[in-house]
Amino acid sequence: MFSLQRIFGKGDKFFDLLEASAEEVKGSVQALVKIIQTPEPSISLEDFADARRKDKRITEEISEQLVKTFVTGLEREDIEALSIALYKITKTTEKFAERYKIVASQMDGAEFMRQTELIITASDTLVLMVKHLRKIPPLEKIKELNDRLQHAEGEADKIMLELLKDLYHGKHEPLKALIVHDLYELLEKVVDRCRDAGNVVSHIVLKNS
Repeated sequence: MFSLQRIFGKGDKFFDLLEASAEEVKGSVQALVKIIQTPEPSISLEDFADARRKDKRITEEISEQLVKTFVTGLEREDIEALSIALYKITKTTEKFAERYKIVASQMDGAEFMRQTELIITASDTLVLMVKHLRKIPPLEKIKELNDRLQHAEGEADKIMLELLKDLYHGKHEPLKALIVHDLYELLEKVVDRCRDAGNVVSHIVLKNS
């Protein structure tokens, strides 16, 4: 659990806050994988709500401190853009969890793990990119990490097409197919959100190199 008092007590508070936000993203992704692997009666949304609340507090603190702080390590609009991009990821994972919990008992035969493996890759890569911001790494390093994110997003698109092909060919009953389609789209959106945040990081590094 992050402590705002500890964060403000040392170092550049914006780097600390952004890194804390990225860790909440990682935590929400871990929770997402967990509920997919959990028997339906035991599914809890508490971890998602906790991560989203913490991330919202961090996002609000960033906005408040941008008003109060005269000098920042990064440009204000870049700090805010990255903060918002990170928060969107935790919101999307929570939205998936809320819907999945409602229909989990009907999800026998639905394929989720290939998408979640890409989400883990994307979130882990994003956390590394955010942590590198503190010292503004060489463009080559950020490009390497961002390429990894872009690859994950491309693979997510391919998997989505394969999964949709199964749905359209009658693998599930119509109502179940509609529900599964909605869940697939939300998982793909998590990867997209990670890519979007990674693009913000890349833009920041490019501007400050």
